[in-house]
Amino acid sequence: MQIREGIRPGDIGAIVQLHGTLYALEYGLDYTFEGYVATAIGEFAVKYDERVHYLAIAEQGEHVYGSIAIVGHGERAQLRWFIVHPDLRGQGVGKQLLDSAITFCRQRQFKSVFLWTISELTTAARLYKAAGFRLTEQNTHEIWGAVHTEERYDLDL
Repeated sequence: MQIREGIRPGDIGAIVQLHGTLYALEYGLDYTFEGYVATAIGEFAVKYDERVHYLAIAEQGEHVYGSIAIVGHGERAQLRWFIVHPDLRGQGVGKQLLDSAITFCRQRQFKSVFLWTISELTTAARLYKAAGFRLTEQNTHEIWGAVHTEERYDLDL
């Protein structure tokens, strides 16, 4: 397994597929979640500027097994599309990806980083909290085919 930075052809589709298939299986999210990811990451790819945006891919051979991204918004950054395939979970890959994204934010001198997730992603939440993020907002509503609690985490840099 290696972690590389930047976008290559096929990466965006692989990230969308990982989110669509894994989150449907593990958390019951429907096809609208995959569409949401596809739309947002498609816009990210079109506007990708390595000075303010970041993408790291965890891969083995030709296969994408994880990702994390940073989208710059002025002085703030948004962490997005953080996912690790079950085959690589528990091996420190998620921590490596998260650490690389936070390092990017510090190097680019963002003042803060925020992210949105759902409460079911408890392992990711543990990683966020260990990295210094704090839970700042919760909103329970019907989204992506069921009722979920969206959570916002913030990290001051």
